[in-house]
Amino acid sequence: MKESLVAGLVQFDVMEGSVESNLTRVFQGMLKLAESGAHLVVLPEMWSGGFDYDHLAELAQKTPDIVERLRAFAVRERLVIAGSLPEAVSGGVANTLFVVDADGRLAGSYRKIHLFSPTGEDAYFMAGKKNEVISTSVGNIGPMICYDLRFPELARSLAVKGAEILICPAQWPQAREGHWEALLKARAIENQCFVIGCNRVGRSGGLIFSGASQMVSPLGEVCGHAGSSDGELLTEIFRGTMDEFRSAVPCLEERRPMCYS
Repeated sequence: MKESLVAGLVQFDVMEGSVESNLTRVFQGMLKLAESGAHLVVLPEMWSGGFDYDHLAELAQKTPDIVERLRAFAVRERLVIAGSLPEAVSGGVANTLFVVDADGRLAGSYRKIHLFSPTGEDAYFMAGKKNEVISTSVGNIGPMICYDLRFPELARSLAVKGAEILICPAQWPQAREGHWEALLKARAIENQCFVIGCNRVGRSGGLIFSGASQMVSPLGEVCGHAGSSDGELLTEIFRGTMDEFRSAVPCLEERRPMCYS
Protein backbone atom coordinates (compact mmCIF):
# COMPACT_ATOMS: atom_id res chain seq x y z
CA MET A 1 0.00 0.00 0.00
CA LYS A 2 1.16 3.52 -0.78
CA GLU A 3 2.43 5.43 2.27
CA SER A 4 -0.32 7.98 1.73
CA LEU A 5 -3.41 7.15 -0.31
CA VAL A 6 -6.26 9.45 -1.31
CA ALA A 7 -9.33 7.25 -1.59
CA GLY A 8 -12.72 8.30 -2.90
CA LEU A 9 -16.15 6.85 -3.54
CA VAL A 10 -19.29 7.81 -5.43
CA GLN A 11 -22.52 7.40 -3.45
CA PHE A 12 -25.56 7.86 -5.69
CA ASP A 13 -29.07 6.69 -6.54
CA VAL A 14 -28.62 3.73 -8.88
CA MET A 15 -31.43 3.98 -11.44
CA GLU A 16 -32.75 0.51 -12.19
CA GLY A 17 -32.15 -0.42 -15.85
CA SER A 18 -30.95 3.09 -16.80
CA VAL A 19 -27.39 2.31 -17.88
CA GLU A 20 -26.51 5.58 -19.60
CA SER A 21 -27.94 7.67 -16.76
CA ASN A 22 -25.89 5.72 -14.22
CA LEU A 23 -22.76 5.91 -16.37
CA THR A 24 -23.11 9.68 -16.69
CA ARG A 25 -23.45 10.06 -12.92
CA VAL A 26 -20.49 7.79 -12.19
CA PHE A 27 -18.10 9.39 -14.65
CA GLN A 28 -19.04 12.87 -13.40
CA GLY A 29 -18.32 11.76 -9.85
CA MET A 30 -15.06 10.03 -10.71
CA LEU A 31 -13.83 13.07 -12.64
CA LYS A 32 -14.56 15.29 -9.64
CA LEU A 33 -12.63 12.92 -7.38
CA ALA A 34 -9.73 12.60 -9.82
CA GLU A 35 -9.42 16.38 -10.08
CA SER A 36 -9.30 16.49 -6.27
CA GLY A 37 -6.35 14.10 -6.17
CA ALA A 38 -7.92 10.65 -5.71
CA HIS A 39 -5.80 7.55 -6.37
CA LEU A 40 -8.59 5.02 -5.78
CA VAL A 41 -12.34 5.26 -6.38
CA VAL A 42 -14.93 2.73 -5.20
CA LEU A 43 -18.43 2.50 -6.72
CA PRO A 44 -21.62 0.83 -5.39
CA GLU A 45 -22.90 -2.67 -6.05
CA MET A 46 -24.51 -3.32 -9.46
CA TRP A 47 -24.01 0.34 -10.26
CA SER A 48 -24.67 0.19 -14.01
CA GLY A 49 -28.31 -0.90 -13.85
CA GLY A 50 -29.24 -2.07 -10.38
CA PHE A 51 -31.10 -5.29 -9.65
CA ASP A 52 -33.27 -5.16 -12.77
CA TYR A 53 -33.92 -8.91 -12.75
CA ASP A 54 -36.16 -8.84 -15.83
CA HIS A 55 -33.29 -7.50 -17.94
CA LEU A 56 -30.29 -8.92 -16.08
CA ALA A 57 -28.87 -10.84 -19.05
CA GLU A 58 -29.20 -7.76 -21.25
CA LEU A 59 -27.43 -5.62 -18.65
CA ALA A 60 -24.64 -8.18 -18.41
CA GLN A 61 -24.05 -7.96 -22.16
CA LYS A 62 -23.25 -4.27 -21.74
CA THR A 63 -20.60 -4.87 -19.07
CA PRO A 64 -17.58 -5.59 -21.33
CA ASP A 65 -18.03 -2.20 -23.02
CA ILE A 66 -18.47 -0.51 -19.64
CA VAL A 67 -15.23 -2.07 -18.39
CA GLU A 68 -13.44 -0.79 -21.50
CA ARG A 69 -14.73 2.71 -20.77
CA LEU A 70 -13.50 2.39 -17.20
CA ARG A 71 -10.07 1.28 -18.44
CA ALA A 72 -9.77 4.31 -20.72
CA PHE A 73 -10.86 6.66 -17.94
CA ALA A 74 -8.44 5.03 -15.49
CA VAL A 75 -5.51 5.64 -17.83
CA ARG A 76 -6.49 9.24 -18.53
CA GLU A 77 -7.04 10.16 -14.88
CA ARG A 78 -4.49 7.76 -13.30
CA LEU A 79 -7.14 6.14 -11.11
CA VAL A 80 -7.71 2.70 -9.66
CA ILE A 81 -11.45 1.98 -10.02
CA ALA A 82 -13.50 -0.72 -8.30
CA GLY A 83 -17.20 -1.50 -8.47
CA SER A 84 -19.65 -4.34 -9.04
CA LEU A 85 -21.40 -5.11 -12.34
CA PRO A 86 -23.45 -7.97 -13.81
CA GLU A 87 -21.19 -10.39 -15.68
CA ALA A 88 -22.30 -13.02 -18.20
CA VAL A 89 -20.82 -16.36 -17.11
CA SER A 90 -21.38 -19.99 -17.95
CA GLY A 91 -24.88 -20.85 -16.76
CA GLY A 92 -26.11 -17.33 -16.14
CA VAL A 93 -25.01 -14.03 -14.60
CA ALA A 94 -22.62 -13.26 -11.73
CA ASN A 95 -22.47 -10.17 -9.53
CA THR A 96 -18.84 -9.31 -10.19
CA LEU A 97 -16.53 -6.72 -8.67
CA PHE A 98 -14.08 -5.47 -11.30
CA VAL A 99 -10.86 -3.69 -10.31
CA VAL A 100 -9.16 -1.59 -13.00
CA ASP A 101 -5.65 -0.31 -12.28
CA ALA A 102 -4.37 3.18 -13.09
CA ASP A 103 -2.55 1.90 -16.20
CA GLY A 104 -5.81 0.57 -17.64
CA ARG A 105 -5.06 -3.05 -16.78
CA LEU A 106 -7.86 -5.18 -15.43
CA ALA A 107 -6.11 -5.98 -12.17
CA GLY A 108 -8.64 -8.60 -11.15
CA SER A 109 -12.26 -9.47 -10.50
CA TYR A 110 -14.31 -11.20 -7.82
CA ARG A 111 -17.70 -12.90 -8.14
CA LYS A 112 -19.98 -12.47 -5.13
CA ILE A 113 -19.87 -15.64 -3.05
CA HIS A 114 -22.73 -15.03 -0.62
CA LEU A 115 -26.03 -14.31 -2.40
CA PHE A 116 -28.80 -12.68 -0.38
CA SER A 117 -31.67 -15.18 -0.56
CA PRO A 118 -34.34 -12.98 1.15
CA THR A 119 -34.42 -10.79 -1.99
CA GLY A 120 -33.97 -13.67 -4.44
CA GLU A 121 -30.38 -13.10 -5.45
CA ASP A 122 -29.72 -16.84 -5.34
CA ALA A 123 -32.44 -17.38 -7.96
CA TYR A 124 -30.96 -14.89 -10.45
CA PHE A 125 -27.18 -15.01 -9.95
CA MET A 126 -24.48 -17.65 -10.12
CA ALA A 127 -22.50 -17.65 -6.87
CA GLY A 128 -18.75 -17.14 -6.93
CA LYS A 129 -16.54 -19.93 -5.64
CA LYS A 130 -13.23 -18.32 -4.75
CA ASN A 131 -11.69 -15.24 -3.21
CA GLU A 132 -8.34 -13.66 -3.88
CA VAL A 133 -6.42 -10.52 -3.09
CA ILE A 134 -6.08 -8.15 -6.04
CA SER A 135 -2.72 -6.44 -6.41
CA THR A 136 -2.88 -2.83 -7.66
CA SER A 137 -0.64 0.21 -7.89
CA VAL A 138 -2.18 1.58 -4.67
CA GLY A 139 -1.92 -1.64 -2.65
CA ASN A 140 -3.42 -5.06 -2.09
CA ILE A 141 -7.21 -4.99 -2.27
CA GLY A 142 -9.48 -7.55 -0.66
CA PRO A 143 -12.82 -7.60 -2.53
CA MET A 144 -16.21 -8.23 -0.95
CA ILE A 145 -19.75 -7.36 -2.07
CA CYS A 146 -22.62 -6.29 0.23
CA TYR A 147 -23.95 -9.45 2.00
CA ASP A 148 -20.35 -10.78 2.08
CA LEU A 149 -19.73 -8.27 4.87
CA ARG A 150 -21.69 -10.50 7.26
CA PHE A 151 -19.20 -13.36 6.83
CA PRO A 152 -16.04 -12.71 8.89
CA GLU A 153 -14.37 -15.81 7.44
CA LEU A 154 -14.17 -14.16 4.02
CA ALA A 155 -12.64 -10.93 5.32
CA ARG A 156 -10.15 -12.83 7.50
CA SER A 157 -9.05 -15.05 4.62
CA LEU A 158 -8.33 -11.94 2.55
CA ALA A 159 -6.35 -10.33 5.38
CA VAL A 160 -4.29 -13.50 5.84
CA LYS A 161 -3.55 -13.46 2.11
CA GLY A 162 -2.18 -9.93 2.41
CA ALA A 163 -5.11 -7.56 1.87
CA GLU A 164 -4.42 -4.03 3.11
CA ILE A 165 -7.69 -2.45 1.99
CA LEU A 166 -11.00 -4.34 2.10
CA ILE A 167 -13.55 -2.83 -0.27
CA CYS A 168 -17.27 -3.51 -0.17
CA PRO A 169 -19.62 -2.12 -2.85
CA ALA A 170 -23.19 -2.50 -1.61
CA GLN A 171 -26.90 -1.90 -1.92
CA TRP A 172 -27.54 -2.09 1.82
CA PRO A 173 -31.02 -0.99 2.97
CA GLN A 174 -31.71 1.71 5.54
CA ALA A 175 -33.57 -0.77 7.74
CA ARG A 176 -30.28 -2.48 8.60
CA GLU A 177 -27.99 0.55 8.46
CA GLY A 178 -26.85 -0.04 12.04
CA HIS A 179 -25.51 -3.45 11.03
CA TRP A 180 -23.69 -1.92 8.04
CA GLU A 181 -21.94 0.61 10.28
CA ALA A 182 -21.02 -1.97 12.93
CA LEU A 183 -19.81 -4.62 10.49
CA LEU A 184 -17.56 -2.22 8.56
CA LYS A 185 -15.86 -1.30 11.83
CA ALA A 186 -15.64 -4.91 12.95
CA ARG A 187 -14.02 -6.09 9.72
CA ALA A 188 -11.48 -3.24 9.98
CA ILE A 189 -10.61 -3.85 13.65
CA GLU A 190 -10.39 -7.64 13.56
CA ASN A 191 -8.27 -7.67 10.39
CA GLN A 192 -6.24 -4.56 11.18
CA CYS A 193 -6.72 -3.09 7.74
CA PHE A 194 -8.62 -0.27 6.05
CA VAL A 195 -12.20 -0.88 4.95
CA ILE A 196 -14.06 1.12 2.31
CA GLY A 197 -17.80 0.52 2.05
CA CYS A 198 -19.63 2.20 -0.83
CA ASN A 199 -23.41 2.04 -0.58
CA ARG A 200 -26.16 3.59 -2.69
CA VAL A 201 -28.93 6.04 -1.82
CA GLY A 202 -32.51 6.27 -3.10
CA ARG A 203 -35.34 3.78 -3.36
CA SER A 204 -35.95 0.55 -5.24
CA GLY A 205 -39.36 -1.03 -4.89
CA GLY A 206 -40.12 -1.11 -1.17
CA LEU A 207 -36.51 -0.67 -0.11
CA ILE A 208 -34.97 2.62 0.97
CA PHE A 209 -31.20 3.10 0.83
CA SER A 210 -29.61 5.79 2.98
CA GLY A 211 -25.97 5.57 1.95
CA ALA A 212 -23.68 5.80 4.98
CA SER A 213 -20.73 4.97 2.73
CA GLN A 214 -17.54 5.29 4.70
CA MET A 215 -13.86 4.60 5.14
CA VAL A 216 -12.73 2.97 8.37
CA SER A 217 -9.18 2.74 9.74
CA PRO A 218 -7.58 -0.40 11.22
CA LEU A 219 -8.35 1.09 14.65
CA GLY A 220 -12.06 1.23 13.85
CA GLU A 221 -12.07 4.99 13.42
CA VAL A 222 -14.30 6.41 10.68
CA CYS A 223 -11.95 8.43 8.45
CA GLY A 224 -14.75 9.69 6.24
CA HIS A 225 -18.55 9.34 6.09
CA ALA A 226 -20.73 10.22 3.10
CA GLY A 227 -23.94 10.79 5.03
CA SER A 228 -27.30 10.01 3.43
CA SER A 229 -27.25 12.13 0.27
CA ASP A 230 -26.04 11.69 -3.28
CA GLY A 231 -22.40 12.79 -3.47
CA GLU A 232 -18.73 11.96 -3.40
CA LEU A 233 -16.43 11.27 -0.48
CA LEU A 234 -12.66 11.84 -0.47
CA THR A 235 -10.33 10.88 2.38
CA GLU A 236 -6.58 10.49 2.80
CA ILE A 237 -5.45 7.35 4.59
CA PHE A 238 -1.97 6.48 5.81
CA ARG A 239 -0.20 3.12 5.73
CA GLY A 240 1.57 3.97 9.00
CA THR A 241 -1.75 3.69 10.85
CA MET A 242 -2.00 0.06 9.84
CA ASP A 243 1.67 -0.83 10.34
CA GLU A 244 1.85 0.74 13.81
CA PHE A 245 -1.31 -0.97 15.02
CA ARG A 246 -0.27 -4.35 13.66
CA SER A 247 3.07 -3.97 15.40
CA ALA A 248 1.56 -2.89 18.73
CA VAL A 249 -1.18 -5.55 18.72
CA PRO A 250 0.04 -8.47 16.56
CA CYS A 251 -3.29 -10.30 16.23
CA LEU A 252 -2.67 -11.63 12.74
CA GLU A 253 0.74 -13.01 13.70
CA GLU A 254 -0.58 -14.65 16.85
CA ARG A 255 -3.47 -16.52 15.29
CA ARG A 256 -3.65 -20.25 16.16
CA PRO A 257 -5.72 -21.79 13.36
CA MET A 258 -4.95 -25.33 14.56
CA CYS A 259 -7.07 -24.63 17.64
CA TYR A 260 -10.12 -23.29 15.83
CA SER A 261 -11.51 -26.41 14.16
